[in-house]
Amino acid sequence: RHRRPATASPGAPRAPPPSGPCAAAESPRGRPPAARRPPPCRRSTRAPRGIRKRLSPPHRDCRVRRHTISVFVGDESGMINRIAGVFARRGYNIESLAVGLNKDKALFTIVVSGTDRVLKQVIEQLNKLVNVLNVEDLSKEPQVERELMLIKLNVEPDQRADVMFVANVFRAKVVDISENSLTLEVTGDPGKIVAAQRNLRKFGIEEICRTGKIALRREKIGAAARFWGFSAASYPDLVEASRKNPLTSVNKTVNGSFDQSSSAGGDVYPVEPYESLSMNQVLDAHWGVLDDEDSNGLRSHTLSILVNDCPGVLNIITGVFARRGYSIQSLAVGPAEKEGISRITTVVPGTDESIEKLVQQLYKLIDVHKVDDLTDLPFAERELMVIKVSGNTAARREILDIGNIFRAECVDLSDHTVTLQLTGDLDKMVALQRLLEPYGICEVARTGRAALIRESRVDSKYLRGYSLPL
Repeated sequence: RHRRPATASPGAPRAPPPSGPCAAAESPRGRPPAARRPPPCRRSTRAPRGIRKRLSPPHRDCRVRRHTISVFVGDESGMINRIAGVFARRGYNIESLAVGLNKDKALFTIVVSGTDRVLKQVIEQLNKLVNVLNVEDLSKEPQVERELMLIKLNVEPDQRADVMFVANVFRAKVVDISENSLTLEVTGDPGKIVAAQRNLRKFGIEEICRTGKIALRREKIGAAARFWGFSAASYPDLVEASRKNPLTSVNKTVNGSFDQSSSAGGDVYPVEPYESLSMNQVLDAHWGVLDDEDSNGLRSHTLSILVNDCPGVLNIITGVFARRGYSIQSLAVGPAEKEGISRITTVVPGTDESIEKLVQQLYKLIDVHKVDDLTDLPFAERELMVIKVSGNTAARREILDIGNIFRAECVDLSDHTVTLQLTGDLDKMVALQRLLEPYGICEVARTGRAALIRESRVDSKYLRGYSLPL
């Protein structure tokens, strides 16, 4: 309760009214004034500051986008596990991964979804790894993107005409045929692959094996050559320049654009230069895949693994191979026939006993559903290669003629390059690459091996040694 102030005498002077900040806080009776609402015309319609931040459109760097990353590395044991670990530690789920291995180098094509800011940090971390020569984000540039899919359908004889009609629309090829199944090969961009899968789903899909997407940068018409050491067959005016200083031309061709001085700062470990000057090509066609057993029983095994589609699975799978010293020669990761399941197709060298123990270790993992060793079974195998060859208008006709012999398709053309697409087995790709080496190979992107069991139980490699009747 507030006491009433004492009344002053009539003749006493009155005290001045209170002023300052305390005057507004007290009423004539000593009570705080009632809160006044602003008039309706002055009422604010703006949201609070915290809500305005949440309702504002996201920054361009904060939007989740699909990125295509190309990583060129020096091949060694455990390289795939280290690269997959960089993405797994940041919670990224690798949607597709294609690894094309050569004699001592490898080209990774990785598709992940994330923000531009975080992907930039991932690229910086990849550049710090040992034996990583170059890392590029091809998402914002025009690119040639291709993917391979083998799809096995449960088709009765009376439905084959309908299936072949849909297959001709997507330019699919028949790989294997039996009484109640049909295996098709589809090649194209990811949108074409998804559309073909949706249209063939009504016939009954039994198995799907998809390789990861591979991508090469499209060359601009009229642009100058960037970094490749072109051969004299494509550019006759370079003959005299190469004769004057042959060592310079060889070093330029071997190292290409991957100069150690152009790498990012930080803890970067340079790769030792090549000691042999006779190897004058950027990529070698030999993969090192062993078709037959050697004296020690070592040969290449093709494994098909069904796993859950969740972040970190690829890092766990490749970690099993890396801890046991296995060098993965081929790796293809893509969605399987069921939603939420991915199929990993890999080629690993080893003996039968060691591969059997490796399969048992893979079955102990939680995310692994099934592991099949297709080595001793008749299976259909396909690989995809996109190769960029240097060639001006004089040598362009010869390059296209060589490609037509192998049924290769021209997917990109510029003033100084020709890009070809080829599907087939390993021997076919090696033969084409060796014929195109004199013209100068700029870039090569390869998928891993895609393999499915042949329901016809016919192995074509055993038929090559027999003469068929006419």
